[in-house]
Amino acid sequence: MPLKPRQLAALGLAALITLTGCQGLMGNPSSSQVRIIDVSPDAPNLDIYQSHEALAYNLRFGTITSYVQVTPGTYTIAANSTGTAQVVSAAKGSFLPSTQYTVLIGNTASSSQQLTLKDQSQPSPSGQIDLRFISQASRAGAVDIYLVPPGQTLADAKPIATNVNLGVNTGYLSTPTGTYTIVMLPAGAIPTGTTPPAYAGTQVAYADGSASTIILIDQRQISGYHLQIITANDYDPPSAT
Repeated sequence: MPLKPRQLAALGLAALITLTGCQGLMGNPSSSQVRIIDVSPDAPNLDIYQSHEALAYNLRFGTITSYVQVTPGTYTIAANSTGTAQVVSAAKGSFLPSTQYTVLIGNTASSSQQLTLKDQSQPSPSGQIDLRFISQASRAGAVDIYLVPPGQTLADAKPIATNVNLGVNTGYLSTPTGTYTIVMLPAGAIPTGTTPPAYAGTQVAYADGSASTIILIDQRQISGYHLQIITANDYDPPSAT
């Protein structure tokens, strides 16, 4: 079904790098749910098409759209340079009923690639959260990822994932519900109080039963590219909203 202009405009309003994605609205249980995440640091702003139907306009690096209902089936998802017919990337994917998907537009403008992921749309077991880490950072090198709870030092923590390099998808990793700071060290580095991190975030409280996708990206700053993350909420329990 063609999207109305107001729906298309709404899709252009997406979270920036410092914000999280939105939980999908499962209004029609027979529909597929698709969201787009632009993680190509060198690509122009993008218009996204499902076959010939527009899904979103003018996406920029670090943008996460809301989930959009589409008819189940096999489609080509194309990313065009905004306002043009120039195709930056295109890939065919199959989308099942009652299933949520993320389409990542990644890599560089000269070699843009798409990755279609099936997202978790059900709660994690009681007392647990699920986190999925995906590296789209081509300049950072491999890292080990730690979740550091309040009152604990990095030296006390064990990595939740190791040797996460460009293109790695850890899948969903279960960990106890809680508040954590994500810290990343160069792969194999010994965690001590003086070990300089490749990335250190802020404390985040994760709701019991939630599932999130955390994407490693290269963010351009005045001093060069630095490892950063963007977080998309795959499942938010009702108590968290």
